[in-house]
Amino acid sequence: MAGKLTHFDDAGQAHMVDVSQKAETARTAVARGAVRMSRETYEIMAAGSAKKGDVLGVARLAGIMGAKKCSELIPLCHPLPITKVSLDLSPDPDLPGVVIEATVKTTGKTGVEMEALTAVTTAALTVYDMLKAVEKGMEIRDIRLVMKEGGKSGRYEAE
Repeated sequence: MAGKLTHFDDAGQAHMVDVSQKAETARTAVARGAVRMSRETYEIMAAGSAKKGDVLGVARLAGIMGAKKCSELIPLCHPLPITKVSLDLSPDPDLPGVVIEATVKTTGKTGVEMEALTAVTTAALTVYDMLKAVEKGMEIRDIRLVMKEGGKSGRYEAE
C-alpha cells in the first residue's frame, strides 16, 4: 500500500476510508507550530495586556475545541472519541512569538494526527485574532506533525 492515496477509491473518487476491520489501539499524536510577531506585540501578549484578554488562555481553549471539531472541518476525517487534548503555548522572546504544541490521545481504529494539527492551527488562528488589532502582519508558521504512535504503522517522529 506504500505510495497509494487511501482517501481515493480505484476510480479516483474521494471516499472515507473503511476502518471497521482495524484493531483498536492506543493512539497519540503531537503537532507543533508557531505564531511570529513583532517585539511590541510580543510584549503586549507576554504582559497579558491585550484588549481582548488572556491571549494564551483563550487560544488553549480554542485549540481543544478545534481538536474536538476536526471531523466537522476536514471532510474525510472520522469522528473520534478523543480521550485527551492538551495544548502548551510557550511565549518565545527569541522568535518573538508563541510556540504551540498539541497532544491528542484516543483508543480507536484510526489516528489523531489531524486532530493534533487542527488543535495547533485553531490555537494559532486564535492568537492572531486576539492580537490583530495591534499587528496584522503576524505569521502563522511551521505547523507540522512531530510524533504519532499507535496503529499498524507504529511510531513516527519528525527529524
